[in-house]
Amino acid sequence: MLYSFFNWLDNVIDIPGIRLFHYISFRVGIAIITSLLITWFIGNRVIKYLQRKQISDEIRDLGLAGEKNKQGTPSMGGIIIIGAIVIPTILFANLGNIYIQLMLFTTIWLGVLGFIDDYIKIFRKNKAGLAGKYKILGQIVLGIIVGSILFFHPDITIREKKSSLPTKITTEYIFGTENAENQTQNIYSSQAVKSTKTTVPFFKDHELDYGNLLSFLGTGHEKWSFIVYIFIIVFIITAVSNGCNLTDGLDGLAAGTCGIIGTTLGILAYVSGNVIFANYLDIMYIPLTGELTIFISAFVGACLGFLWYNTHPASIFMGDTGSLALGGIIAVFAIIIRKELLIPILCGIFLVQSVSVIIQVSWFKYTKKKYGEGRRVFLMTPLHHHFQKKGIHEAKIVQRFLIVGILLAVLTIVTLKIR
Repeated sequence: MLYSFFNWLDNVIDIPGIRLFHYISFRVGIAIITSLLITWFIGNRVIKYLQRKQISDEIRDLGLAGEKNKQGTPSMGGIIIIGAIVIPTILFANLGNIYIQLMLFTTIWLGVLGFIDDYIKIFRKNKAGLAGKYKILGQIVLGIIVGSILFFHPDITIREKKSSLPTKITTEYIFGTENAENQTQNIYSSQAVKSTKTTVPFFKDHELDYGNLLSFLGTGHEKWSFIVYIFIIVFIITAVSNGCNLTDGLDGLAAGTCGIIGTTLGILAYVSGNVIFANYLDIMYIPLTGELTIFISAFVGACLGFLWYNTHPASIFMGDTGSLALGGIIAVFAIIIRKELLIPILCGIFLVQSVSVIIQVSWFKYTKKKYGEGRRVFLMTPLHHHFQKKGIHEAKIVQRFLIVGILLAVLTIVTLKIR
């Protein structure tokens, strides 16, 4: 909104400083600051209101240390997160950008879905919340909408590499040095093209076309590629959203992990949408995605701001309103910048949490059928509860998980050059 206003004003009158809004780096800075201020400004007010109205989720008796102290802690704090993401994005991002529109839609869709789940748990006193099949259905519908837009919308394109030429380029503008080094300069196509290509880590060609997965169908298989493309997107959104939801079990764990992931995605979005950095790193150049750094900056600011109140001992929980939305945002964002195959690395915390539950449930059912008594691999799942059962303090578990998350984020960025 302010971006469009200042652009209009710049064309009407020459005022010093207005052109700062043309620069993504400036808008990134004010977006993250605004997001932090929103969480800090409304955080205390929301917490007091929720406490006054006794809006808190009932803590299940799992036999874990410190769980009784959490009884009465306000929930549905995801409202703070969503507000701190949406408001700065509307203010400082180019709302005409299809990617920004898609991210705002994803945020609100999953925020509403999580809010319904929290509402049923808290106000209807139903511990189960929204039935799992309806949550999955909501995620599937979102995946179909996102996949269809990404596949069919004319503005969603890439610039393909036509050829590469060996040349010497200076790295001064990147690293602040004056040394020139031998590099391969990519020649990108003059026109943006529709494509279902994505980035593949560790491989030399670094790209995979989803359309080729149906090549066994023979001539004309391309017209059916949207089916496999949308199916993959639905799977990714559902998996990551639920993985984040499972991770939201300890104070500060989900918010901290999402903040690390969001920072990494912001770096990937910026280099993918900048032809100079895309050329230097020899990665896919995706026009218009640089604008996404405004959104992801607000996302990181919202996570950090919420962490202020959510660190141990938490003053508020995000609930499904926050966790479902955060996971879905990460999934859709990674898909848009065509880095979704990096999710198993970048979102390794989510992956391990989900896999631990799958292993536990599968093994329990198998042993119960075979031996008549269910057996467990872990003391409790998701995995963070296993460590709690072993007597490790909650704060230490969170700190160690976040350290692992940082290492995975570094590895994700390094994959841009490892192939």
